Amino acid sequence: MKLGKEDILYEDEEMIVCHKPPGIATQTSRPGEADMVSALKNYLRTAYVGVVHRLDQPVEGILVFAKTKTAAARLSEQNREKTMCKHYRAAAVLQKKTESGLAQGDGLQEPGKEYVLVDYLLKDGRENISKVVKQGTPGAKRAELVYKIIKMKQTEEQQRVLLEIVLKTGRHHQIRVQLSHAGLPLLGDAKYGSGLPDVSDREHSIKNVALCANRLEFRHPATGKKMSFEIEPSGTAFGIFSS
Repeated sequence: MKLGKEDILYEDEEMIVCHKPPGIATQTSRPGEADMVSALKNYLRTAYVGVVHRLDQPVEGILVFAKTKTAAARLSEQNREKTMCKHYRAAAVLQKKTESGLAQGDGLQEPGKEYVLVDYLLKDGRENISKVVKQGTPGAKRAELVYKIIKMKQTEEQQRVLLEIVLKTGRHHQIRVQLSHAGLPLLGDAKYGSGLPDVSDREHSIKNVALCANRLEFRHPATGKKMSFEIEPSGTAFGIFSS
């Protein structure tokens, strides 16, 4: 993988902000597999790139990396203290019935209204999945996000929705797991959309999870200035809502 100028949203002596395409890992130890850290090292011609936060491999979005260890520590602190604000766009299907008992008509599909999801997630490292479990389950971690529906599109097969999401915690596959559990599985998500008719995915050639980290806000690690970056999702699933 080779980064171009169009992939770089901002760069200075302390950090670099870039656009991660879907299907590329943030960082990997697998020989021969492309990842953002290796691509950035080649682009910057340096041996050091500080990883501050990550995105799942299928997910598109904005990432900030540090060029110095001091910048990495300060940016990582913002990420850890939740002062780094992460916004997402997702394209999902509104299911009539879910295992959590939610159904259409329960009030979770009113456009423009914010909803808070709080669940407890348990990660299975061997299978590389997470699932919603009861509070108090050993190893489970609290997960919270806020979402609202900004567009809806009805087809013969499905009610599709475009979501705006603010992540409050950073758990393994959090958005995908929580939304699927709430009856809003993401388009293109074979792992957490089990039981979902795939006619839409085939029809629109959706190959990646319809999730994009489209806006990132944080303080500059050296100056403290508020930094804000935004992109438009490029996945074909999002084009469904442009017509």
